[in-house]
Amino acid sequence: MQYSVGVEYALHCLVYLIPNDSKIGIKELAFFQGIPETYLSKIFTNLAKAGIISSVPGVKGGFKLARDPEEISFWDVVEAVEGKKPIFQCQNIKDRGYLYRNRDCSDCTVSTSSCSINLVMLQAEETMQNYLRSKKLSWLEEELDRVLPAQTRKDIRAFFAKDDSIN
Repeated sequence: MQYSVGVEYALHCLVYLIPNDSKIGIKELAFFQGIPETYLSKIFTNLAKAGIISSVPGVKGGFKLARDPEEISFWDVVEAVEGKKPIFQCQNIKDRGYLYRNRDCSDCTVSTSSCSINLVMLQAEETMQNYLRSKKLSWLEEELDRVLPAQTRKDIRAFFAKDDSIN
């Protein structure tokens, strides 16, 4: 299992949209992060469809958070970027195994048991999803304030506060 780099790009860029009244363009975000503008644009399209961000039209437009940072979880971002697909996809191969291969189950009174492997994988996936649901964008903002030097955070905010961040 591996998430695309798009999840990382999204989380890094979303944190710059805090506070909620901040509007930042794709061009500025891509330049600041050193990532391809076209790829970031595709990611932001998915985030907008998921209701995480909204676009603000006009010359001074850009994107802003569509919800409070306390309401946007890491899992929301993962689902928006990666789509809603299970990590493990059980193929139910046990029912194609030697013991069941030639069995006519049209009149079976007892169905075959659930796949234990699938049950474990689903439980593990649910545990991970719940953990990612517990981590909010607001937590990331607080964590960055805690781990980054104050001057770095100030410089980041100053970069995006400029009307002409990039020329």
